[in-house]
Amino acid sequence: MNLHEHQAKALLRNYGIPMPSGALAETGAEAAAAADKLGGRSWAVKAQIHAGLRWQAGGVRLVQSIDDVARAAEALLGTRQVTPQTGAKGKLVKSVYVEQAVDVGRQLYLALLVDRATGRVAAIAASEGGDDIEARLAADPAQMHRLAIDPDAGVEAEAALAFARDLGLADGAVREAARIVDAAYRAFVELDASLIEFNPLAVTGDGRLLILDAKMVLDDNALFRHPELESLRDEDELEANELEARRFELNYVQLEGDIGVMVNGAGLALATVDLLKEHGGEPADFMDIRPEASREQVASGFRLLLANPGIKAILVNIYGGGILRCDTVAEGIAAACRAQALKVPLIVRAAGTNGELARQVLINQGIAVRFAGTIGEAAKLAAQAARGGA
Repeated sequence: MNLHEHQAKALLRNYGIPMPSGALAETGAEAAAAADKLGGRSWAVKAQIHAGLRWQAGGVRLVQSIDDVARAAEALLGTRQVTPQTGAKGKLVKSVYVEQAVDVGRQLYLALLVDRATGRVAAIAASEGGDDIEARLAADPAQMHRLAIDPDAGVEAEAALAFARDLGLADGAVREAARIVDAAYRAFVELDASLIEFNPLAVTGDGRLLILDAKMVLDDNALFRHPELESLRDEDELEANELEARRFELNYVQLEGDIGVMVNGAGLALATVDLLKEHGGEPADFMDIRPEASREQVASGFRLLLANPGIKAILVNIYGGGILRCDTVAEGIAAACRAQALKVPLIVRAAGTNGELARQVLINQGIAVRFAGTIGEAAKLAAQAARGGA
């Protein structure tokens, strides 16, 4: 579950993580009143949307008067912010976050995430932050510093200090950076986060460290442990298809491509998406069916794919095992096709428990389907079908 910047900062403040004072506003008048209450001589007015790179899109404005705070807020509210992370439609700005402006000497990057290679939470950092950090780290991985955190020991003081020194900080800032890493790790674990990102983590002109922007993603699967956090979900930020998928307990994210994808298992879904792109295809979604999914839930998910007018082909990649059998998925697909005509090529790879039975179900139901023996073949056939190939 993605959080807005102001929500992430409210949670992280409870862990003693330093950041400028700020307040949420939904009108220009509220923004001006917030700035007046915060005090200071200059302020940042930030559009609150689930997307990064807001600065480049004009979604963050620095102003030097209370009147300009109101004008900046009014200019942002009700507009659609388009950034490289929003897609062409952009995101509607319903609120702004007004924050005291900061004299920034340096911008650093710091994030905590799950390192799937080690199965541990890792802190990663770079001595220069900013909007293009992903591209710069991809071009020069040596800029990135990494600290793997032992789940039993937590953040060890000496390791955290060494990690902070690698960022070229002065002694006092090194200790504060190590403290921020420790606090962020506690927040990560206690709130069941999957990502906490500070970009930038600013070194102010007088040598202090302050979080200027915070991104936080919570693990939906752990929200049963945190019912108080469920109210932070902003459903207006989700596509209608994503809301519908949540009703049927499907993990679904709409993308920009033209190949509908249905897979059981997040790892298998990621591999399927990667293989599609290797073969020149563009996935229209990420859909992960839960192991406990019923035929009706599968049918609901497949109907979402059928309802997408931009889809030119559909790829179903199922590995039966444990609770979910391949024939259950096939029966769900057949039910969806009876309710809504299949008008695009369908490629199915069904392996594992009842894979052959699944293929027979689809054939007996008269579904126009092409079967693939491997995941690679399935991705290749789907990419070709979307391009109009045989």
